[in-house]
Amino acid sequence: METGVSFSCRSDTLQGVYDRAEKKCLQNLKYFGDDLVLVEGGGYEKIWLETQPMGGEMYALRNLEAAANNCLLFMKHQRADGRIPGSIQCTEGRVEAQFNKYQGFCFPFHALNLYYLTGESREYLLQLQDTLRRFDECLWRTRDSNGDGLLESFCVYDTGEDLALRYGDAPCWWTEDEPPRGYRVVPMASMDVTSWSYACRDTLARISRILGDGREEEWREKAARVAETLRSGLWDERRGALFDRDRNGNRIDILCHNTLRCMYWGSVSQDMADRFVKEHLLNPREFWTPFPLPSVSVSDPAFRNRPENNWSGQPEGLTWQRAILALENYGYHSLVGKLEQKLIQTIAENGYRFPQQFDPFTGRASLVHAVTHQPVREDSGEPIQDAYGPTMLAALEYIAHRYGIHPHLGEVWFSLGSGEPCEYDASFCGRRYAIRNNGSSAEIRADGKTLGRFPCGQRIVTDARGRLLRRVPIE
Repeated sequence: METGVSFSCRSDTLQGVYDRAEKKCLQNLKYFGDDLVLVEGGGYEKIWLETQPMGGEMYALRNLEAAANNCLLFMKHQRADGRIPGSIQCTEGRVEAQFNKYQGFCFPFHALNLYYLTGESREYLLQLQDTLRRFDECLWRTRDSNGDGLLESFCVYDTGEDLALRYGDAPCWWTEDEPPRGYRVVPMASMDVTSWSYACRDTLARISRILGDGREEEWREKAARVAETLRSGLWDERRGALFDRDRNGNRIDILCHNTLRCMYWGSVSQDMADRFVKEHLLNPREFWTPFPLPSVSVSDPAFRNRPENNWSGQPEGLTWQRAILALENYGYHSLVGKLEQKLIQTIAENGYRFPQQFDPFTGRASLVHAVTHQPVREDSGEPIQDAYGPTMLAALEYIAHRYGIHPHLGEVWFSLGSGEPCEYDASFCGRRYAIRNNGSSAEIRADGKTLGRFPCGQRIVTDARGRLLRRVPIE
């Protein structure tokens, strides 16, 4: 199905970030055999489960073929036991699925959104249903070794947190389904891994509703049980955040950003999300630094302000990318707009470079070698990392969620940010949509027909045919 998107505005900064992100994203389109995919970029030439199903779906209006393949390849290479590869690479035309880590799970929501964007194929939906069901079964068969109902991480790369101090002496990789022995921390009761099951079951409930197979309530009840166990086992009511536990059941007392990740998967309740956002995320001494969203609270003794890919410190482009859905899941739409402003300005101030990390106090891009990812100086003469996919896609997605048009599970979101006259056009699902925004009010259109003019500062949500469903404040 044909897709397309365009954006124009008077701001040189905003337009400059948008245009450069679009252009540099083209560098990350690669062929894995006969399949066009969008790799992570910035020196990372694979598709990882923690980034590229999400990244592909965010790129869908620019290249639907690559977007679909970024999900389909993971489905295609799922093992007979239900495990999905943590990464897939292509070397000299040979495609290899890798099972030496789980590497996160930014997959269910985006795979379901692609169901709508690719024509609502029942065959695809049944395949996705089977993929998620078998993966969920695999998690519970292999990652609850002590039977406490909390799923476990076996190695650092299971959750994609390179150099994270809370992992202690854990191995980086782990190929076995049996838990590692002889380490201080792992197998670790993980808020991330437990939330993967919630995301599977929540999406399976959505699929059952679409299919009308009578299992929606069953899956919702199963998801609710995971959420309750997550709360009872890892939530600290006094501190208002989730904390992992080591192999002996001891709380790992490091205030990391991962409760925000769980908001992305939807596994925490509204009151838990509210406490984390208000007490921690928006706290300038913790996560709301001049450039926000460090991986660990900057007041925590475990924080490290290091420029290499290090999940004990600096804000990561991937965290910014996940934060959009995480915040919107719980009604924090205005925070998405505030983050958009910070990200766009910071990228421009760094010469329109798209790195993996930024210094949380200065906003300075962390310069690393384009291949080795080791820190380098600006004047070193060495190739410096740029075109890191999560940072570029985050920038494009923040713009879409503040000034543009976004397809969301069969709905159309028209976001009417104020103050910036702009035009945004998008084509998907056989229809053409448009926004004409003068900075204080905006006209929205579907297939050339005006649907109405509305004051800025809100999101107009319609169905695919343009019928108004609701309005949501975004400022």
